[in-house]
Amino acid sequence: MKDWISMSMRPWEGRDRLVAIDIETTGRRLPSLQDIRKAPKGLRQPGIIIEIGCLEIVREGGAWRKARTWESRVNPDAPLHPDAIKVHGIRPADLKAALRFPEVADALLAFLGEDLLVAHAYENEMDFLNYEFARCGRAAWGADTFSADRFICTKEMSHAVFPGASGSLDALCDRLWLDRSDRFAHHGALLDADLTADAFVKMALGDTGPRGAVYE
Repeated sequence: MKDWISMSMRPWEGRDRLVAIDIETTGRRLPSLQDIRKAPKGLRQPGIIIEIGCLEIVREGGAWRKARTWESRVNPDAPLHPDAIKVHGIRPADLKAALRFPEVADALLAFLGEDLLVAHAYENEMDFLNYEFARCGRAAWGADTFSADRFICTKEMSHAVFPGASGSLDALCDRLWLDRSDRFAHHGALLDADLTADAFVKMALGDTGPRGAVYE
């Protein structure tokens, strides 16, 4: 867990570009590193990521604005848990024509560049990405293709801004007066990345009252 006890920690200072990221998954648990290493030789681990949404946040003067987006569905070649389908509304048939993770990895890395990533409960995104890059043979199992230092966590920021409050993205949006009505039916990777970006900007600028975000 990151130490956001004080908002004096501002890793975004001096940077002109950040990328908000969110990932939807099959809903299955990631296997432990121990289980992976004990698996029979040649056994292919199941995919976990089914959708990735990224949104660029760029600095203009003393403010931030949202810019380009990148998103992709991903065919995991694995079953989806029924509870996960209820959350994101993505069904197996929706993924049949989607690219596999190895086919989207380069485009994802190109969009992310070397910039810091903004995520809510960042450990999830970090673990999912590290798993998929190892699964497709681009990193060793257990390697940190993405480390904790790469992330700005809006959940941990929220604990500093609203001590003792719920850390969910829904609760944070409500406290920051952000419209999350599009999320009532289903979550979506780009939608959640967009809300995460809004939440980050408002907390980073201290704009936590009942007003709109500082950009359009």
